[in-house]
Amino acid sequence: MVSTELDAPVHVVETLGALDRETLAMLDALVVQSGWNQTAEDWGLFSQQGTLFAVRDGSGCIVASGAVLPMGDTGAWISMILVAPALRGQGLGRTVFEQCLREVRRQGRVALLDATPAGERLYTQYGFSPLWRLTRWQRAAAATSTALARQEATGLAQLAALDAEALGLARGEVLAHLAGRAGSRLQRHAQGFAIVRAGRIAHQIGPLIATDEAAAARLLAEIAEGTPEPLIVDVPDMRAQLRAQLAAAGLTPQRGFVRMALGEPVPHGQTAFLHAIAGPEYG
Repeated sequence: MVSTELDAPVHVVETLGALDRETLAMLDALVVQSGWNQTAEDWGLFSQQGTLFAVRDGSGCIVASGAVLPMGDTGAWISMILVAPALRGQGLGRTVFEQCLREVRRQGRVALLDATPAGERLYTQYGFSPLWRLTRWQRAAAATSTALARQEATGLAQLAALDAEALGLARGEVLAHLAGRAGSRLQRHAQGFAIVRAGRIAHQIGPLIATDEAAAARLLAEIAEGTPEPLIVDVPDMRAQLRAQLAAAGLTPQRGFVRMALGEPVPHGQTAFLHAIAGPEYG
């Protein structure tokens, strides 16, 4: 997930090491100020498996952030480009984003991100190309007639294998982190698998991987029926059957994203298997 606040001056970007309580609180504050869904566990994942960058103000408070998360042997996800509202328009976002891009290039990887339509115009200036489009669907808390039980962790290996086929990149450690959190559920229906995890403002469904769209729609219906908490799910726009199921389950479209890439070769997988992404911060 990458915001569009990328303009002008020069600022010092630091690489964050292990996250202490104070640093984590400052990063969480950026999420809250931006109305995003990430939690402290997401920051922990970026810190453990990737690289976090930050800009501080004169008092030492973190006022901008960015993350690079390597995936597979060739890809890296850029996300969490956040800027404190009072300091937007001063080039902080651009500075952090460019540092993230330098880090991806240093690692010799292809840069990937999910951008808003406004962000697409900006990232095109850096050479990013659009791959496909997706939409965030959301639902408020709702009464449910069933309760979903946490399923056997053995399904995680199957999910990870299908996910690697779908994405063209293996990210088993990322999926294990998402599925292993307190409150996370790994759900399966026939040939469909999904992770449901708690976010700051809603439960996120994703990734949702299935061998066909009908299986994905059935799994989505089960999850929606068994989840009373608010829901968020990010679905490729080419999934007409899934969109109909989302509407039937009471979810409504909120905003669009576009998946973009910079570098060669762009990872390509069996995108027909991918019915909901893990979130714009993870792809």
